[in-house]
Amino acid sequence: MIDFAINLLGSGFKNLASYLAAHVLLCLLPAFLIAGAMTALIPKEIITRFLGRDRPKMISYPASASAGFLLAVCSCTVIPLFAGIYKKGAGLGPAITFLFVAPAVNIMAISYTGKMIGMDLAIARFLLAIIFGISIGLIMAAAFYRDDLSRDEASDTLFSGEASMGRNAVITLLLLLALLVVGTFQIAWLKTTLLQISLPLPGFQSLEDSLRYLVPFDPSKGEEGVTAQGAILIAMLGLIGITAWKGIENIFEGQNPWTWGCLILVALTLLVASLEMVPTPGGLALNLSGKTLGVLLIMSSLGWMIKTRHSEEEVRNVLWESWRFVKQIFPLLLIGVFAVGIIREVIQPQWIQTLAGENTLSGNIIGVVFGVFMYFPTLVEVPVAQMFLDLGMHRGPLLAYLLSDPELSLQSILITVSIIGRRKAMTYVGLIALFSTLAGLLYGAWVNQTRPELLALALLVIIALLAFTLLILNRRNRGKIR
Repeated sequence: MIDFAINLLGSGFKNLASYLAAHVLLCLLPAFLIAGAMTALIPKEIITRFLGRDRPKMISYPASASAGFLLAVCSCTVIPLFAGIYKKGAGLGPAITFLFVAPAVNIMAISYTGKMIGMDLAIARFLLAIIFGISIGLIMAAAFYRDDLSRDEASDTLFSGEASMGRNAVITLLLLLALLVVGTFQIAWLKTTLLQISLPLPGFQSLEDSLRYLVPFDPSKGEEGVTAQGAILIAMLGLIGITAWKGIENIFEGQNPWTWGCLILVALTLLVASLEMVPTPGGLALNLSGKTLGVLLIMSSLGWMIKTRHSEEEVRNVLWESWRFVKQIFPLLLIGVFAVGIIREVIQPQWIQTLAGENTLSGNIIGVVFGVFMYFPTLVEVPVAQMFLDLGMHRGPLLAYLLSDPELSLQSILITVSIIGRRKAMTYVGLIALFSTLAGLLYGAWVNQTRPELLALALLVIIALLAFTLLILNRRNRGKIR
């Protein structure tokens, strides 16, 4: 029993170390900075012009879905962005649509799904995620209309008088978005090696071998280990946390050397993360790619903007808001990733053929459950889905898994609760589970060559039930307002 418990804890720590080494830096650090900059620099009117509660649904929901489609981010990266636009005045419905659509149907995930598994599943994933994402947003907006109205009135009082956004703020936000894109997009010219530097560090290979022994992994299951570069990045992340606590926690009392030390560490960490470190028999080879060059240019431009184009108050507000999001989100993220590592040790992929080998209601629910407890970052879930398919999972439950995996990971649920509250978050989780299951059943029926008229009838029934639900909720809201 003790050995089993130790094995579970080891699996949790292994999953956490692999996650921190591979996915936090070039995704989450820019995302936290973007969220902080949006909160500090963008007037409320800019957000509400497109995503506000009172905007026509024909504008706000397509706008939120389009923004999600263009961002190649996973669920943990999109949450700080969701928190930023929600806090700044976006309606609950459009914000939820953005939260659902961004990790599920971003352009990279859809294209990779089509290449690895089949264009039919990629198209089904795209269309059903857009339709159901907007549907979930509409239901959430109607179900919590009064809460949204109260939040909007309080926000109007808080942000009254702000109406424009300066050019420097726009440039800074665009640079941060470019940093996120360069760090996450898997584009050929970003991965092309421009320069290789050899360093005489013979101990680097030994460190790499030791880490592979301590943190074993199976790439065929989507598992990732910890490289020597990853260990260095984890150490630098710890230093960022220390300097941020010293330099940003009390930043309203004034900036200090810790503040600038934190910013320099962030820039250096992102630069190291963009490198490719390859151990060699004689030492270490540093491959500088297009990504490295892009990160260097963007970070230099951001440093110049901070130093010369923003006031001390603007810099202070951006740093404080970013740090506030880190304190709110990051600890829950670590807890969730650790818990997922433990649960994945118990749940075996080999169960799939028995539990989800057919397009049944229970099979699709199992696909959703696997999405909760076997979370993988964006794009990684695609080869894992291919593994599930090879193990015997039906393509219907497979789609249910692909829709729920980016949305219902344990860490995402914990963080969403902290942002919008338990009642809203649990409703959101239930709606995702319901619509992911329905999507899997519909697509699975199509794969099984169910008669087209029966599929059309099923779609009409779902649309009618959705329309009826929205009608009842909207009538209830109008009655309460009167």
